[in-house]
Amino acid sequence: MSALAGLEGVAPGPIGTTGYCMGARLAVRTATSHPDLVAACGGFHGGGLATAEADSPHLKLGNARARFVFGHADHDRSMAPDAVARLGKALQATGLEATNEIYAGAPHGYTMADTAAFDPEATERHFQELRALLDTTLKG
Repeated sequence: MSALAGLEGVAPGPIGTTGYCMGARLAVRTATSHPDLVAACGGFHGGGLATAEADSPHLKLGNARARFVFGHADHDRSMAPDAVARLGKALQATGLEATNEIYAGAPHGYTMADTAAFDPEATERHFQELRALLDTTLKG
């Protein structure tokens, strides 16, 4: 975190994290490990966010203070509907401000323009939701 804070043009204060695929897990882990620093967390076509494992990211959400936005791929083996529901229940239990939605028809990897999984509509939706998250939490 100190490396980021030391960059030219980086203002002091809270940060936002975002991740795609397995990066969504890392973004959530950052938000739950640094609650005083992370104010916004976005995860898109993420996997493994709410598993039955003891170290599942959703189990640490009570540590976070961030606002969360999740845009899940439809029919995603790495984040099935029951896992999306488990994540939603964990978010509700913490009282955190969050959205946790499945993008109908969007495949895993929908933001990757150089692959067959690319979905322009889902990608645009994710950009809009991520921008709104960052604008409402980080702009002063």
